[in-house]
Amino acid sequence: MAPKITGIHHIALKACGVEDYAKLVKFYTEILGLPIVRTWGDGGNAAMMIYTGAGLLEIFAIGEDYPGQGALRHLAFQVEDTDACIEAVRAEGYKVTMEPTDIVIPSEIPYPARIAFCIGPVGEEVEFFHVK
Repeated sequence: MAPKITGIHHIALKACGVEDYAKLVKFYTEILGLPIVRTWGDGGNAAMMIYTGAGLLEIFAIGEDYPGQGALRHLAFQVEDTDACIEAVRAEGYKVTMEPTDIVIPSEIPYPARIAFCIGPVGEEVEFFHVK
């Protein structure tokens, strides 16, 4: 019998040192408004967990380099207002790679949404996804 999985606990991002760590913290907590759940360590060993509304985002300052893009393609946040999220990141100078767009995923029951993408502080692709 397979083990029971009840959800995703967290997704981790590693910064390359304290400067990138500070950029990540500002992006996710100040610009996107996500609350900090816990922090530990300091300086180059700093880390924290941020609540996303449906799991945690863990951020470390200890990365030595950025890994190439692997199987994880992007972080997608369920949001109330895709356009407001994009305007917040654009106002802080982050690159928007897809403007807010209405889509319909052609599943057996059509799934309408409004989505947009940007590039985060350490090169991670971030999607803002509003179910219509």
